[in-house]
Amino acid sequence: MASKDAQNQKCRGMAGLLPGVPDPDQSLPPSSSNPGDRGWQSGLPPPRSFLPTLDLIIIHQQVELLGMILGTETSNKYEIKNSLGQRIYFAVEESICFNRTFCSTLRSCTLRVTDNSGQEVITVNRPLRCNSCWCPCYLQELEIQAPPGTIVGYVAQKWDPFLPKFTIQNANKEDILKIVGPCVTCGCFGDVDFEVKTINEKLTIGKISKYWSGFVNDVFTNADNFGIHVPADLDVTVKAAMVGACFLFDFMFFEHSLAGL
Repeated sequence: MASKDAQNQKCRGMAGLLPGVPDPDQSLPPSSSNPGDRGWQSGLPPPRSFLPTLDLIIIHQQVELLGMILGTETSNKYEIKNSLGQRIYFAVEESICFNRTFCSTLRSCTLRVTDNSGQEVITVNRPLRCNSCWCPCYLQELEIQAPPGTIVGYVAQKWDPFLPKFTIQNANKEDILKIVGPCVTCGCFGDVDFEVKTINEKLTIGKISKYWSGFVNDVFTNADNFGIHVPADLDVTVKAAMVGACFLFDFMFFEHSLAGL
């Protein structure tokens, strides 16, 4: 009996080395000590989500050389990094050429955010809407899905004749936070800050900053750099909505190319 047990144990040890021999342990689901990973297996948060632990999210728009040379608008691409500059997500805009050409910064589009393994973790849908301080209806709005197919929130523009104002809403379209921008958003010689406030606007809990990257870069390219400063323990769905808000601000206030000069 002892020799038979020893032989079985030897076969188990060779299972991972011999082709065609299944490893009995591989039939079991891999265990994980990370609660976030277990949550994804039950269909809750994204896999290996970095958002719950971040208090600074850096978003860097990639330079589109073709757009610079031809003066045309191409699909936006963004790298999403942590405070150490390590890329954790990558976002790509999906839109048709007609919308980019004739609707420009108002165009409808979908931004798909993937992790480093290429798995989509956040989807941002932007419909075609108005953008004018003289038009109090049908203003800008984003839908946030995380994971894709599950709506977790919205970013909605609120009419104001002087300041850019937005609300972050939950899946039921109930306001949970406000975002208030400056009167002037050109950012020619400095950072532009959008403050994230409570509903009564008495407390500021974070901000979305468009970093000034220099006069030459701002004028001759459409590559922008943003930073999202939030409490580390802020709800992950709100952080995902703030990432979507950052994309929206880029389209509304900072998107330009040589064609617009």
